[in-house]
Amino acid sequence: MRRRSLLFAAVPAGLVTLAGCNDDTSGSGKAGASPSASASSVPPPKIVDGPLPAITAGTKFGEKPTVAKGSGDPSKNLAVRTVIAGSGRTVAENDFIQANYLGQIWATGKVFDNSYDRKTPLVMQLAQGSLIDGWRYGLAGRKTGSRVEMAVPPALGYGTSGNPQGGIKGTDTLVFVVDLIDSFNSKSSSKGKVVVQSDATVPKVGTNTDGKAPSIKIPKADPPKKLVSAYVLEGDGPEVKANQAILCQFQGLVWDSGKTFEATYGSGRLSQISLEQMQQVVKGLAEGVTGKKVGSRVLVVVPPDLAYGDNPPSGGPVKKGSTLVFSVDILAAM
Repeated sequence: MRRRSLLFAAVPAGLVTLAGCNDDTSGSGKAGASPSASASSVPPPKIVDGPLPAITAGTKFGEKPTVAKGSGDPSKNLAVRTVIAGSGRTVAENDFIQANYLGQIWATGKVFDNSYDRKTPLVMQLAQGSLIDGWRYGLAGRKTGSRVEMAVPPALGYGTSGNPQGGIKGTDTLVFVVDLIDSFNSKSSSKGKVVVQSDATVPKVGTNTDGKAPSIKIPKADPPKKLVSAYVLEGDGPEVKANQAILCQFQGLVWDSGKTFEATYGSGRLSQISLEQMQQVVKGLAEGVTGKKVGSRVLVVVPPDLAYGDNPPSGGPVKKGSTLVFSVDILAAM
């Protein structure tokens, strides 16, 4: 299992939104220490320009930065500056962000966490209770492609309890450099290259990229007996690994009836799916997504023995022996 971020939980439990499973799109999780108590309802903090330590090396977007130790006393307010201005989409609260970051302690310059060395960007919802409030307030309104530096006072970090696992005291101001790579919301779609769908024995999936649910046309024929996994839109991101989770839009239909039993499109939310957890629920969906590229839309047809078999969720359109059809937009992997 890859190492998780020290301060931000990568994948909470129960992230699968399929029938019969728990749903959690909040992005909250089980890090070594929870976000600060400032996630309760308090007025937005005052944001100031500084002081902020100098970035002395790794000054380009995407490079691991080296940051000087803080000089003098930090501000009691949240200090934020855009070091490199991006030109991408403006990040809003409740969006999911994909970012690389480095965090260190103001007074000592000690680095307590960074994603650059893990070579796996953080994917997290910019929402109350999901991550420390310094990030929530400091990154909202910034554009993707930007590098942002922040000095986060204790009240907007880990409060008076600090974070012992990270060596953070309750009086420590935290300094972050954040490279905002991308952002996603409930209107996001995969943007990959259209792949010709020539197999008339499997469903044909729409290729629209406007955030709306793609059409799924199921042929009037017997379903395949083996798992089908095929690109509809092929992205250019890294291949998804079996021990990762994905941030996605998806919809699931029953082959025989064509009825939708679960979907994120039009729901105002995205789904985070742990593939390891999905192995215990709908094994074929986990297998069908594994190895596919981030940024893709994937058709997955799951035969009963790799789905719910003779034990479907009660009260829904999924019956005993149902073959399931999924369209999955893989927006990010974590």
